[in-house]
This record gives sequence, C-alpha cells and structure tokens, in this order.
Amino acid sequence: MAQVRPLKIQSRDRVGTGGARATRKAGLVPGVVYGGKDQPAAIAIETRELEKAIAGGGRFTSSLFEIELSGAKTRVVPRAVQFHPVTDRPVHFDLFRLETGGKVSLFIPVTFVNQEASPGLKRGGVLNIVRHEVELICPSDNIPSELVADLTGLNINDSLHISAFKLPEGVTPAIQGRDFTVATVAAPSVKAADEEAPAAEGEAAAAPAAKAAAPKAAPGAAGKAAPAAAAKAPAAKKK
Repeated sequence: MAQVRPLKIQSRDRVGTGGARATRKAGLVPGVVYGGKDQPAAIAIETRELEKAIAGGGRFTSSLFEIELSGAKTRVVPRAVQFHPVTDRPVHFDLFRLETGGKVSLFIPVTFVNQEASPGLKRGGVLNIVRHEVELICPSDNIPSELVADLTGLNINDSLHISAFKLPEGVTPAIQGRDFTVATVAAPSVKAADEEAPAAEGEAAAAPAAKAAAPKAAPGAAGKAAPAAAAKAPAAKKK
C-alpha cells in the first residue's frame, strides 16, 4: 500500500486573481482542495514545503498525503500543479479528497525485477519498456505504491501484459477490454556488429596495400633522382 505523508497546508480567505497574487507575495502557493461530500476549499502552502513534497520521490500526482483543515484530518492526492514558465516554481496546486469506500484513478509506477532470470536478457536482448506507469482504478483505502514486473523466464520476443500482474483486491486497470503490453524483450541490435565487420575488413585490406605501395615508391623515387644527378654532373664537368 502506498505510504501516506503529511502535508502542511493552511486555509486562505481571499480567492480569485487578487487573492492568489497576495498569497504568492506572502511566500505561499495558492491551491484548492475538492472532492468528496464537502465543498471545495481555498488553501495555501509554503513554497518550500510544496517543492519538498514534489521532490520527495515518485510521481507527485500519484502520492498520498494527509492534510489538516479546520481541525479535521483528510487524506488527499494531488491532481495538478502549475509552474511559472520562467522560474519553474509552483504557482498553484489542486488536491483531491479521498473518502472511505470511494475510488480514484491514479498512475502507478512499474518496477522491473529478476532481470538476471530472463533468458532473453542473458542472450543480449533489450528490455523495451512500453509503460513506465499504468493507470489504475483504486479503492481509496487500498492504493498500491508500485506494480512489480517479474521478468523471470522471459525470452527474446516475449511480452509482459497487464494480465501477468497480480493486482491488489479491488484494483482494476483503467484500460478495459484488452490485455495491453507493459514491456517486451527485444532482439539484440546487429547494427553495431555490421558496422564493425566492414571496418575490420577495411583495416585488413589496407595493410597489404600499404606494404605493396612502399617498395614501388622507393625505386621510382631513386630512378628519378639518379638521372637528375647525372644530368647535373656533366654540366659541372664541362665548366
């Protein structure tokens, strides 16, 4: 089950563009929490606190947090974060309430294990990850932190489909009606070997050519030099 982390937020009275601008001037990021039976509420959080939560590991919008608002604690999941186009700092965020008995759609990351037990990878095959994360419909009280993909026994050209995963009770894929692919073991690339072979052949052919060229060049050079010397010698003798 996914870990629930605390998130320190506070309520804010001013809403709208002016209220959001005033909140940012105070060093806070404006936001809203919605969902469930309660009405949406305007909230704010310290910029550093939000940045820390975003960088806390994993996909932020699939992480579970617990907030305290008006004296009541509520579990939430981030739905969206807006960033400044220049500074890349958060300027607004949305939180979605999780109620007991309810369900929520989340993207859950996929972790691949037992690579050493895959015959295809041992033979030089390449793991082609089609989906690094899978969208799941999860009960609010049973949200998995990850999906574990076991590569044991996978050979070259084998595929790992969503049906191979053991999902927690009550958890279903958002995509229904087909057994979609999560990863495949592709054949090793032969491009590098094909490029190395001509290069080796070229080097082998270049060596005899260089040896053959060396003897021919020497006599030619000497032959040309000898007549030139002979032509100059009589001239000097005549004087």
